[in-house]
Amino acid sequence: MKEVQLVVESYLPEVSGYQSTVIEAMDYSVKAGGKRLRPMIMEETYRLFSGKGKEIEPFMAAIEMIHTFSLIHDDLPCMDNDTLRRGLPTAWVKFGYDMAVLAGDGLLIYSMETAAKALSMSDRPDLVARSMGILAEKTGIFGMIGGQTVDVELSGESIPEDKLEFIYRLKTGALLEAPMMIGAILGGAGEEELKQVERMASLVGMAFQIQDDILDLTSSDEILGKPVLSDEKNHKTTYVSLYGMTKAKQDVERISKEAVSVLLELPGKNEFLEGLIQMLINREK
Repeated sequence: MKEVQLVVESYLPEVSGYQSTVIEAMDYSVKAGGKRLRPMIMEETYRLFSGKGKEIEPFMAAIEMIHTFSLIHDDLPCMDNDTLRRGLPTAWVKFGYDMAVLAGDGLLIYSMETAAKALSMSDRPDLVARSMGILAEKTGIFGMIGGQTVDVELSGESIPEDKLEFIYRLKTGALLEAPMMIGAILGGAGEEELKQVERMASLVGMAFQIQDDILDLTSSDEILGKPVLSDEKNHKTTYVSLYGMTKAKQDVERISKEAVSVLLELPGKNEFLEGLIQMLINREK
């Protein structure tokens, strides 16, 4: 965890220049805490396929920047209108609405600038370029932003099962698929193995989001580090509201077991990655 934290923070831009306010807001948001799960699972998937180089590190920083960008924009008054994130004031509360928008934009584009640094650190720049394409795809209109679009459009309405699954698969799943797939590609995975990794990550993303819905109803502001009952406040259809708490908990367990079974089919062995997936899904905050 500490090693991952140091890697992520080492790629943050220096807070200086006339534009220092937006850089400070970017810096504040990334350093506000968080479990660094996405860079961790990226590095561990890389190790699963015997990756040993440094080219993974810019991507570890980049995925955390993208994740943080998504949280900054999620918290905005035009989205979820949340004032607390990781136990601290959200970026728009601390820096203003305008600067929070720019900080999110800044982190998004800086993530690609950061990922590009891996090109000079690898003897396989073709794999780095492919990984950059996946990072952009899983973030954009065919990934997280696409899922968020449908989520926003249907806010306050009853969401049918197929659209809820679409939202979860793209809004949450895509930013777990990206780090695992990039770790696999840079680690030397074959095409069939890459498909298995993508499927495993998709399952993890679904279980992760259902668990998030459960925690929104069962946890507290202090434990979660952000306001609970946010979905209820925003009249959002969730997995729990659609299927009930009992089925939601059963499905988290079922889907997580399926994800681990896919992991165990892959070559190599990484018990830490297996534990990380379990922690990711069954977390309490």
